[in-house]
Parts: sequence; C-alpha cells; structure tokens
Amino acid sequence: MTSLTDRYLDATLRSVPTGRREEIATELRASIGDMVDGRIADGIDAATAERDVLTELGNPAQLAARYTDRRLQLIGPEYYLAWQRLLIVLLSTIPAIVGVLMGLLEATVADNAAGAIGEGIVAAFTVAVQIAFWVTLVFAVLERLGTPLNLPEWSVDQLPEHPTERGVTLTDVCASIVFLCLFIAFLPWQHFQSVVGPDGERLPILDPALWTFWLPLLLVVLLASVALEIAKYRARRWTWSLVGGNAVLNLAFAVPAIWLLLDDRLLNPEFVDRFAWLRDGGLDTVARISVVAIVVIILWDIAESVVKARRSAR
Repeated sequence: MTSLTDRYLDATLRSVPTGRREEIATELRASIGDMVDGRIADGIDAATAERDVLTELGNPAQLAARYTDRRLQLIGPEYYLAWQRLLIVLLSTIPAIVGVLMGLLEATVADNAAGAIGEGIVAAFTVAVQIAFWVTLVFAVLERLGTPLNLPEWSVDQLPEHPTERGVTLTDVCASIVFLCLFIAFLPWQHFQSVVGPDGERLPILDPALWTFWLPLLLVVLLASVALEIAKYRARRWTWSLVGGNAVLNLAFAVPAIWLLLDDRLLNPEFVDRFAWLRDGGLDTVARISVVAIVVIILWDIAESVVKARRSAR
C-alpha cells in the first residue's frame, strides 16, 4: 500500500481507543487491500483504484465511529421524542411568563416603558436559551451514560380514534399572546409613563385607586388568558372545556371593566380634568362607546369559540 492508505489508516485510528488500534488497523488494511485488488482485476490502475476505495470508505472519523459503535449525534432517536416533548412544553410557557413578569417589574421601578418591554423580551430570550441548553445537555449525558428513561411502551391503543387536524394555528395563538402581553404591559405603563400634568408630573390614565384590587384582578385575568392560548394550541383544537374557560375569562374581564366605565371609576379624575372635551360630556360618550365595543368583542369571541368547537366535534 502507498502512503495514501497509511495516511487514511492514521486518520482513522486517531479516534479509536489505544487497545483496539492494532486489531482495527489489521482488519481495515486487509479490507482496503481486497477492495483495491478487486478493482485492479476489473482493469483499473492501482493508484486510481486505491483512491476510489478510500473515497468510498468515507470520512475516517465517521469510519472510526462505526468501528467503535460510537454515536455521532447529540440526541439519538431513543431519547429524541422525550427531549422534544419536554422542550416544547417548557419553551411554550416559561419564557413568556418570565418575560411578562420581568417587563412588569421593570415598569414598576423605572420610568421607561420601552426599557420595560425590552427587558421583558431579553429575559424571555435568555430563559429560552438556558432551557434549550440545559435540557439538551441533560439528555445528551443520559444517552452517553445509557440511562433508561423508563417511558411507557407505545401501543396501538394510544392511536386516536379519528385523525385530528390542527384547528388552532400557531400564527393565531402567537398574535393573541402578543396582544395580551401588550395589554398587560400597558396597565403599569399608563401609570408611570403617560400624559404630563400642568406641574410636569405624570398623570396615570386609569384611576390609581384601582391598583388596590381591580387592576391586579384584570392582570390575573389577562395572564390566565395567555395560559388559555397555550392550552388551546397544545389541544390542537377548540374543546368545550376551552370554550367554557374562554367564556369565564371574557366575562371576568368584561364585567368589571363595564361596571367601572358606567360608574365613572375607570379613568383618573385628574386625567379627565386635563382635557376639556372629557370634562364637557365627552367622558360619557367614551364610556358608552367603550361598553358597546367590549360587549360586541366579547360576544363575538364567545360565539366564534362555540362555532369552532362544534366543527371540531364533528
């Protein structure tokens, strides 16, 4: 054999445990020789035959992995599905929750709405990266150690009776979650970063007295709505339990909002006094229009969820 084969053997054995190098070198050298002799017998010159054989054997590192039964992937097929399911569950909930909470926290301690939103986005991204890294690392270690996951065996009994198409798209869910998060961020933002009063101080749009109960309640309802969107996506379609939860959350938001609007308790009195058109009857007009808009939106959303659930049930 020429130096080309020797170089190939050296590159292959470099990734092989020392105790097996002599055995594998002998076996591999013999295999290469037989393959080259076969091609020479077919009329191919020795140099071309040797080059063709080594090319066919492929990358020396991959060949060494096959000889030593060493996996060349981070997560193999035995662990992949469990890794994927866990990663989807964690990434679909934790980063969004952390991002919203960090944004709200930043908005309450700093007079910078844009900074609060940026802080929430950075926190969500950082948490997502950390989750992906550590979950992947744990599964890679488990696979290298050969640790069994002890997952239940799959059986045909787990097959759904009827194939279910996804009736809830990722685009719709993401759009709803983004809207809800913006609404959640607006509540603390309007308290710290809104209209400037006559003395240069910030005037909250909503009555600050509502922070004792009503605004925290609305925040809880909005966060629960985000969780409902995630549950809806995981269920792949509208179910009657999701319809009921959606209706409850809609009413939990609409009833207090409408009552506060009709009782003139939603807007900050100092904010209202800042604008003449609100003082001179405009506040009642805004309240009536807002109530009608809330009622229409809530009824439409509930009716749409019922229609989609009936379609999914067929």
